[in-house]
This record gives sequence, structure tokens and C-alpha cells, in this order.
Amino acid sequence: METKLHILIIDSLHESFMDSLEANGIRFTYAPDISPEEVREQLGAYNGLVVRSKMKVDSHLISSNPQLKLIARAGSGLDGIDQQAARDARIHLVNAPEGNRDAVGEQTIGMMLSLLSNIDKGAREVRNGIWDREGNRGTELSSLTVGIIGYGNTGSAVARKLSGFGCRVIAYDKYRSNYASDLAQECDYDELLQVADVISFHVPLTDETRDWINKEFIRSVDRPFYLLNLSRGGIMKTEAVLRGLESGKILGFGSDVLENEQLKEYTTEESQLLQNLLKRSDVIVTPHVGGWTFESYERISEVLAEKVLKWINKSVLLTD
Repeated sequence: METKLHILIIDSLHESFMDSLEANGIRFTYAPDISPEEVREQLGAYNGLVVRSKMKVDSHLISSNPQLKLIARAGSGLDGIDQQAARDARIHLVNAPEGNRDAVGEQTIGMMLSLLSNIDKGAREVRNGIWDREGNRGTELSSLTVGIIGYGNTGSAVARKLSGFGCRVIAYDKYRSNYASDLAQECDYDELLQVADVISFHVPLTDETRDWINKEFIRSVDRPFYLLNLSRGGIMKTEAVLRGLESGKILGFGSDVLENEQLKEYTTEESQLLQNLLKRSDVIVTPHVGGWTFESYERISEVLAEKVLKWINKSVLLTD
């Protein structure tokens, strides 16, 4: 069987993705160094697009290319893609959340343990000649209740990795039901806010989740708690988190994302806010690398290739 599909790949992918396409006779152009301007000029010759984070696939790009049948993103979400415009144009969307769920899960546990045991704080103090055992006395994870908000690929991976620590794990997911297992107890949102000592977010960025972590959310949590955001920066308000830390309501904050990750474009106010957050010893922020491991780079490409090929085999783009 042959396919009419011709795919333009505009970001770097593991070679396994291209190997899979080639082995199945799928035409593609691998152009990881192509500029966004060149993509706009050349996309008309293709009916498939593979992207990671090079550019936004907005409604204008979609409407300008009615020949597009497939958009695949090499990542856990569909960030940067106008999903509604794509669906309206009957474009098939593919992503690979299975590819980096374990990487993000491990990062979550690492941040959790570091906050509870003051690992980052203590290590920085020792570098500065401070040996403070009592000031870095830790809290055992086994004594706490961990609440996971968003129980999809990543949230469930976090639960699996928590299973050996002896803590109680509860999970809330608005769009799932009957997912309770020996890894996590299913609960409603209000219950999670009442009993969780640690709250870890693993949700996509949508209109519904944007600014979820705000002053009202922090106020509604029943007790002082540790907060982790391994989702997207857009689900939180940085100022609200800082104020929660200053008041003592948030005991520690770990995040792999920022509300605005374009640091060079910060306003003076944004820069000062970030500085005030990062100078705190109860805060850990990493540069959106939770899902970015050597293993996940390969696995994302493998998962994406599997999904693309599965769709091609079912689509009308096949010819004898």
C-alpha cells in the first residue's frame, strides 16, 4: 500500500521517528533547522506537519493550508496548536503524552522529596559555609496525604512512583471516573482540598485550567500545604503563589514551569516578582525539563510514530 501523505517535520526528533516512517513508505521532509517564515512559505506542498515548539500553529496557518490532514506534536500536550481551528478543518491531531510521563513523574517525586527534606536549601547553605541541622529537619513523605489534580498519563505515573513511599494518595480528575486503584483513591475536588498535605498539578493548559492556582484556590485549601506544578505555567498566578508562601499557607513550592517562560521579554514588574520568588529557600524552579530526558526524547518519537502510522493505516490517504 502507498500513501498520499507527505509530512513536513520542522523540529528535531529522535531518528526512530524518521526510521519508522521510512520503513513504512511514508514520504517526509526532515527540516529541523527550517525557520517559521520558511514553514509558512513551504507548507502548501505538504498535508502533514510535525512540530514540537518551534512555532505556533494558529488559525491563520491552518486556514491558509486547507490541504493539511495531520498535525502531530512531539510532546505531552498540544501546546501552540489552535485545536478548535484544526478540528473545524477536520485535521487529525496527534501528541505523545505516554512518551514522557515517567520522566515527569520522576521529576515530581524529586521535587517533592527535596522540599520535604530541605535538600536544595541545605545543600545551598553548606556551599555558603552554613551547617544547620535543626533548620533543615525534614518531614517524611509516608506521614502525608498527597493529592494529585489531573489523573491522566502523568498524574497516574506520579501515583505509581509514590506507591513505595507509604503515603496516602488521592486523585481528582473532572473528566475521568472509576479510576481508583491500589495506587490512588478517587475523590472529589472539595475533599482533596480538605485533606491533602501535598497538592501536585498534572493538567493541560485550557481555558478551563488557566489561572487555576490563584489566591482563591490557595485560600480554599484547608491546611498549610506543599504545592507542585509540573503542568504548564499558565495554570498559575505567580503573585498568588508568592503571597501564599509569604503567609505560610504554602509550605514549599516546586515548579518545572513559569507563568511566562520568555525571560528576556519580562517587564520590570515580572522580573522583580520572579526574583522575589526564586530567592526563597522554600522554592525550587527548573527550566521546563521534567519531560526532557534522553529516554523520553526517544520514547516520544516512538509513540508519535506509532500513532501517526495507526492513523494512516485507517485513513483514506491509502492507495493500492
